[in-house]
Amino acid sequence: EIGLVWPLRNLNRERNFSLHEPNWDYLRISNLELIANEINENKILGNVAEVGVFKGDFASKINQAFPDRKLFLFDTFKGFDERDVSIESEKNIETPDKTFPSAVSGKVLARMQHPECVVLREGFFPETAIGLEKETFAFVSLDVDLYQPTLEGLKFFYPRLSRGGYIFVHDFHSRYFPGC
Repeated sequence: EIGLVWPLRNLNRERNFSLHEPNWDYLRISNLELIANEINENKILGNVAEVGVFKGDFASKINQAFPDRKLFLFDTFKGFDERDVSIESEKNIETPDKTFPSAVSGKVLARMQHPECVVLREGFFPETAIGLEKETFAFVSLDVDLYQPTLEGLKFFYPRLSRGGYIFVHDFHSRYFPGC
């Protein structure tokens, strides 16, 4: 722990997140904390979003890090859409069969510290982004595991990303999801 935690103890400020939460990717949450601080200090304009919400673990951290910004959450809440899985198959990319029976949008919303800022967009992405073409974003998390929805997320959000904003692509080096 010293190797990872010690540098962030020298931030000259309190940590925004607990260092000892179970089942967390320490580097991912620490990077979120660092860039959220940078975005907020530099007053980078825009809302925040996550595509691929599952149970809302990381979404709850985004909501906590950006309490005064609208948080758009995009997910099927049913698992991988067959349209995306078929593209993986066409590209000869092995994809684990993944359904998410415990991913329920109401449970996700209940985990948020600032639920009044959350906008759930349930369904197939990028169709669920229709109507948001004029939005700008300061931070986006893409955690969709597969090639096509990751590509669609980049195509949709990158042109709408504020200067100084960030996009996280989760599972980029995953051996389980090589399409990403």
